[in-house]
Amino acid sequence: MAKELTAGDRAPDFDLPADGGGRLRLSDLKGQAVVLYFYPQDDTQTCTAEAIAFNALRAQFEAAGAKIVGVSPDSIVSHQRFKKKHRLGFALAADEDREALEAYGVWREKTLFGRNYMGVERTTVLIDADGKIARIWRKVRTPGHAEQVLQAARELTAKQG
Repeated sequence: MAKELTAGDRAPDFDLPADGGGRLRLSDLKGQAVVLYFYPQDDTQTCTAEAIAFNALRAQFEAAGAKIVGVSPDSIVSHQRFKKKHRLGFALAADEDREALEAYGVWREKTLFGRNYMGVERTTVLIDADGKIARIWRKVRTPGHAEQVLQAARELTAKQG
């Protein structure tokens, strides 16, 4: 297993299919802060609440100079349905091969009702304009999380500004 990422580490680059066609590469976003949030599955209760919370603050993230990107192992078709249904205004990337999920250490063994399985550990990574990890939130609890990330993004861009 790869070394666990921490603040100050270079954020692993990725090249993933994005909703609406095309590719999403972290290296293409250099020069701006990125809120990279990993979630288990489109259209499930908690994942939907998290996406809606980030979307509700999207204009404020943009004003703070931060771009939101959601990543899950779901397909592009699933992402496009999810995005349309909830009118999400940020990119969703499909990591069906789990390359980015594994590079960021969020593809982990989980337990549900006494059964072990592999899945996405809900995690948010704030990446600075130089491509370094500024902050990581692991095992995210969604209530109030988007607001915490927004505050951190504002502090980061003010410091880098």
